[in-house]
Amino acid sequence: MTFHIERATVVQLGALCAIERSAIELFRGHEAWPSYVAVELPPDVLRDAITRGLVWVALSAEGEPVGFVCLDAEECDSSIGIAEIDVLPTWGRRGIGAALLEHACDWARAAGYTQVDLGTLIDVPWNAPFYAKHGFVVVDKHAPEFAFALERDRENGFPDHLRVFMSRKLEPLAADDWSVWPAPAKLNLFLRIVGRREDGYHELQTVFRLLDWGDECRLRRRSDGQIQRLTDVPGVPAESDLVVRAARLLQAYAGVDAGVDIELDKRLPMGGGLGGGSSDAATVLVALNHLWGCGLDVAELAELGRQLGADVPVFVRGRSAWAEGVGEKLTPMTLPFRWYVVLDPREHVPTAALFQAAELTRNAARATISSFTSGETSENAFEPVVRTRHSRVAAALDWLGDYGRARLSGSGACVFLETASRDAAEVIAAACPVAFSAQVAAGVNVSPLYEALARHRASAEQARV
Repeated sequence: MTFHIERATVVQLGALCAIERSAIELFRGHEAWPSYVAVELPPDVLRDAITRGLVWVALSAEGEPVGFVCLDAEECDSSIGIAEIDVLPTWGRRGIGAALLEHACDWARAAGYTQVDLGTLIDVPWNAPFYAKHGFVVVDKHAPEFAFALERDRENGFPDHLRVFMSRKLEPLAADDWSVWPAPAKLNLFLRIVGRREDGYHELQTVFRLLDWGDECRLRRRSDGQIQRLTDVPGVPAESDLVVRAARLLQAYAGVDAGVDIELDKRLPMGGGLGGGSSDAATVLVALNHLWGCGLDVAELAELGRQLGADVPVFVRGRSAWAEGVGEKLTPMTLPFRWYVVLDPREHVPTAALFQAAELTRNAARATISSFTSGETSENAFEPVVRTRHSRVAAALDWLGDYGRARLSGSGACVFLETASRDAAEVIAAACPVAFSAQVAAGVNVSPLYEALARHRASAEQARV
C-alpha cells in the first residue's frame, strides 16, 4: 500500500480526530490509558493548527487519511513541539509514522527552528524507542522550558515515572535549502478617507492590526540570478505577481547576482481586504534581504515596498500601526491583546470601483489616536458602499453583527468581529453558516515575520560557529 503526505485541510478534521481515537485504543490496558482518553486533542485546537499550516496528513492511494502529525501552535523562540502524531492501527508498520515525523522536522528546520521537542512514554515500543531511532534523545523534563508541559501532564494524570521528554537538534540550513517564512494578515480596525491628493490618490487614516494567521512563502536561493515563481496562482500571472516584482526590485536595487525560487501557500482569500498579496511581497523583501545578504535596513525595505503598494510598508516594518497618507505614514501602536473572528463571504469586491463610487465619503473629519483608543472612531468608509453593492458581504456583516460590532476590513470582502477570549471566538466561528467560512486569529503587535527572521538569523549564526 502506498501513501503520500500533504498539508491537512479543515475538511479532513473529522477524519483526523477519528485517527487519534483509533490510535489511543492501542494504549487500552496500559497505565497511561485513562490519561490518554482524557486528553484527546480538542477539535478546535486541531482546527486552529490546520489553518496555521502546522498539520500534515498521510493519504492512501485512494486519498483517505491514514495518519497525521500536528506541531504545537504555541511554538517557542527556537524550538517547536510535536503535539500529536498518530497512524491508523490498520496502517501501522508501513513507515507512515516515520515519514510524518521526518516531514514535520524538515518543515521546522526550514522555518528556522533549531530543535523539535515532544513528550512520550518510555516503555512503549512505538513511543520513546521509536523516536530514539530518529535522532531524539531524552532530556531533563524538569528544565524550565518544559515546566508548562510537565504540569499539564501531571494534571492529566500521566504516570510520571513512565513519561519522558525528548528533543532532536536540527541542522542549520545550507545556502541552497528551502526556507519557510510567514506572511501575516492584517485587519483595518477603522478606515477614514479624509481627502484626495492632486495625483488622484486618496488620503486615508486607519489602524492596521496584524494577525497571527496568514500565507506562507517558501524560498530557495539560486546562483544563476533567475527569479521563478513555482506555484500557480489562479488569475495572477507570475510576472505581475507582487512576490516576483518584489524579488526583482530588491535584486536590482541591491545589485545582487543571486536569484530565487518562490513557492506560495495561499491561505488568505484573494481580494479579501486582509492584505495577502502585500504581505507576501513584504515577506519576500525581508526574507531575501537576509538570504541574499543585502544588508538593507527596514526603512530602505519599506521604501521599496511603497513602490509595490500602499499596504506593503506596514508588513515590512512588522508592527501594528496607526497609518495616514495613502497608508505609508506609520506610527507603531501597542494594542491590547484580542481575538478575532474573520469571515470570508466568498464574494469579490473590486477596490477600484469602490474608490470611484459617487456615494463614497471622501472628506471625513480627521480622527486622532485618542479618538480611536476611546472607541469613538471605529467606522470603515467603504462599508456603506459595500453593503449596497455586495449582498453576500452585507449578509456576512448582518450575521456576525448578531454577536457584536461587525466591521469590514479594508475595502472588503472579509468582515470581522473582535472578542475578548479565544473561547468566545471559537463558539462564533463554529456557528458560521455554510455560505461563508470563518477563521479565528489573534491580534499581534509584532509580526510573525520578524519572529521568523530572528530564528533564521540565530540559525545562520549557529552555522557559522
